[in-house]
Amino acid sequence: MATAKTVKVKQTGSPQRRHHTQRETLIGLGLNKIGRIKELPDNAMTRGMILKVKHLVRVADGK
Repeated sequence: MATAKTVKVKQTGSPQRRHHTQRETLIGLGLNKIGRIKELPDNAMTRGMILKVKHLVRVADGK
């Protein structure tokens, strides 16, 4: 069986003083504190969310 690709995302910036949509995007990604790491499916929706908050997160390729 083929395993789904994943991507690891780590929050590096604070959502304070950011637009509310960026804060909500971080919560949607499962990140809400600096230093949190989340492994997410690598699909178009996730990539779009990461692109919206690219200045607050760091991406490392998963499996």
